Formats: sequence, C-alpha cells, structure tokens
Amino acid sequence: MMELSDQQFDQLITRAMDELPQEYITNMQNVAIVQQDEPTPEQQARMNLDTHHVLLGLFEGIPLTLQGSGFSGMLPSKITLFKNSILAVVNTEAELFEQIKRTIWHEIAHYYGLNHSHIHKLQK
Repeated sequence: MMELSDQQFDQLITRAMDELPQEYITNMQNVAIVQQDEPTPEQQARMNLDTHHVLLGLFEGIPLTLQGSGFSGMLPSKITLFKNSILAVVNTEAELFEQIKRTIWHEIAHYYGLNHSHIHKLQK
C-alpha cells in the first residue's frame, strides 16, 4: 500500500476539487469536506458494510433536495474521504488522484440528492 501524509492527501483533495465542475462546488452550502484514516465502527454499521466492502467516502447530512426553508442554522453536512481505504484500492499516484476525484464527486452527488443508481449512470 502506498504511504501518504495527511497533508499530501489534503493537497490531492484540494486539487481534485479544483478539477471538478465548479458550479457544483461553489453552490454547496454548509458542507465540510474532511479526511479520516478509516471509517468508524458507527459509520460502517450505518452503511451496513460487511468485511467484503470498502468505504472510500461518506456523505453525512441532509441532501439539498430535502432541505426546506427552515434549514438555516443547522449543523453542516459532512463529506469524509477515508485515506487508508482509498490507498488500499490504488496502485499508482495517477490512480490515487483519480480515485480521490471520483470519490469526492460521488459524495457531492449525494449532497445534491442523487442516489447510487443515478450516480453510476452519470459516471459512465
């Protein structure tokens, strides 16, 4: 498995976000994008993950499509990228960057209210 400092991983996240369609990035409100080494047991349980599945990223919050007029003042939604999980599924620096970019894009799509089947159609 490749090794990468948190700072290097954060720089790749920033670079990936700069390459995504900016209208989706600039229109996100009240969303924190963070990194974590591994999902917590609670996050794994919430996602019903078994030992054969790897969680690369996670959107936690209320999708934009479900936010009503009384949503202001709420805690921010959160997109988490799991560094060790991502590192475990890539072999090269190029693959690493593309996986980070794909994972962020996937979680941003959840923020906008898209489900997995719709996201997969858009990614093809």
